[in-house]
Amino acid sequence: MSDRPELEQSPEEKKPGRLGSRLFREITGVGVDWRSAMLVPLLAVITALIVSAVIIAITDVDALRMWGSKPGEAAAETFGTIRDAYVALFKGAFWGLKAFSETLIAAAPLILTGLSVAIGFRAGLFNIGPEGQMLMGGLAATIIGFYFDLPAVIHLPFALLGGLVAGAIWGGIPGLLRAKTGAHEVITTIMLNWIAIRFIDWVLKTSFVQQGGRQDPVSKNVRPSALLPRFFDDPTIRLHAGVIVALLAAAFIFWLLYRTTIGYQFRAVGYNPDAAHYAGMKVTWMYVLVMAIAGGMAGLGGANQILGPLVRATPGFSAGIGFDAIALALLGRSHPVGVVLAGLLFGALEAGGREMQVATDVSIDLILVVQALIVVFIAAPALIRAIYRVRTGGEAERITKGWAA
Repeated sequence: MSDRPELEQSPEEKKPGRLGSRLFREITGVGVDWRSAMLVPLLAVITALIVSAVIIAITDVDALRMWGSKPGEAAAETFGTIRDAYVALFKGAFWGLKAFSETLIAAAPLILTGLSVAIGFRAGLFNIGPEGQMLMGGLAATIIGFYFDLPAVIHLPFALLGGLVAGAIWGGIPGLLRAKTGAHEVITTIMLNWIAIRFIDWVLKTSFVQQGGRQDPVSKNVRPSALLPRFFDDPTIRLHAGVIVALLAAAFIFWLLYRTTIGYQFRAVGYNPDAAHYAGMKVTWMYVLVMAIAGGMAGLGGANQILGPLVRATPGFSAGIGFDAIALALLGRSHPVGVVLAGLLFGALEAGGREMQVATDVSIDLILVVQALIVVFIAAPALIRAIYRVRTGGEAERITKGWAA
């Protein structure tokens, strides 16, 4: 039996001589060739950018007024605006070390929370709770960061571990409810998101956590010994070791899912929980473990934010990253390698969007439109295949079979 969610290989995989496809499957663990795994998401991104360009064109009021009398100048104005917006987007994300560092900083928590959603998908669970899990993990890292006075070699790992454990506990609660009562994880994780949000609002006003002399809900600053080290002395280049943490977490989730027995059981449960049960797997307790690991990844994402660029906790410090993680996991096809690539893309959109807003009249809200369109096209792979006349496997439809069936 092959080490993959599907129970047998497709005819494409059985063809001899396809060295590139076999190498791709060996490296990534995806049971399809590169076309099936990457082409549809790539085309979805391209299509989203094209549709966004149309939106820029129809919202450029000055150019629209010129179309009736000066169509040539109007066309030049429209294409110029689209070009300037996308050039600024690219420059803000990749042009120079400072820009690229901002992309990586934005990508790190997205990768960690994306892994949280992805591992849930692989086990047939829809984890809507990364936002709350991230908040609880960040709060735990904050408290450990300012309360304890330890050497950096102990303090930083302790704070990261605290964030991971707090997120795992918060994620394990809906898993336990699913195992014991059958309560659906979508409902419980949504409710726990709001509990975490309001709990953070309250705890930041307590004397133990609130920064002295402040009336607004702001925590004490994390001690320097607990902060993620930066790679450069230049204060304008904020790249820190949280990027390494995110990549190591992705490597761990990959190893767990595709190189261990427990990972195979996760995927078997996600593909067909009834068959997994008849095979002797403890499906209900698999749900608890999966949700705890998922919560741990999101909690680590919260710790990454606090111990990296933020230094202290404020209400809503997660900035909706936990919700973006759902779109990111879909774009990454619920695979750790795909999540890393999708995280880099979303990080680039966030970093480049700020430059785009400064350099042009295009609102940064366009980035939200691009992300939403990506999700729409990823959720409808048949539409993308029909538009571009490509043939791919059915992996996209099978990713979340366990919870969608």
